[in-house]
Amino acid sequence: MLPRAAWSLVLRKGGRGRRGMHSSEGTTRGGGKMSPYTNCYAQRYYPMPEEPFCTELNAEQQALKEKEKGSWTQLTHAEKVALYRLQFNETFAEMNRRSNEWKTVMGCVFFFIGFAALVIWWQRVYVFPPKPITLTDEWKAQQLQRMLDMKVNPVQGLASRWDYEKKQWKK
Repeated sequence: MLPRAAWSLVLRKGGRGRRGMHSSEGTTRGGGKMSPYTNCYAQRYYPMPEEPFCTELNAEQQALKEKEKGSWTQLTHAEKVALYRLQFNETFAEMNRRSNEWKTVMGCVFFFIGFAALVIWWQRVYVFPPKPITLTDEWKAQQLQRMLDMKVNPVQGLASRWDYEKKQWKK
């Protein structure tokens, strides 16, 4: 599986790696137009992505970018947050937030365990033949008594532990 994944990366149309080369016009090497929101790979261990989250800006966002070039003391808190959201997809708090995916995984695990239990029960009831008579407690008791009557292995085995005079197990 690992060699197959490695070859799929090497033989990919855009060359090695996951991303293609970008020109100054904002198009990929393949000639297609980029989406306004790129695949921003900001993570805890590498928080600075290669390109901003939002590449195509509307008029309001362009005005905010021009205002950014001036003094940051004149920017309001909402404008600073909007500028941050243009550059990054998530904050560190959002990146570190726990997901509830474990609940889905555990739900699926318990569902499949329950389904397997139902299949096993169904097989025991409808598919498998009934237990043989030799597995009943009465048969086992009769078989033990027969072995004792025949004195099977009287030196070190089962018959050596049976007291034939008192008709009980030796202590």
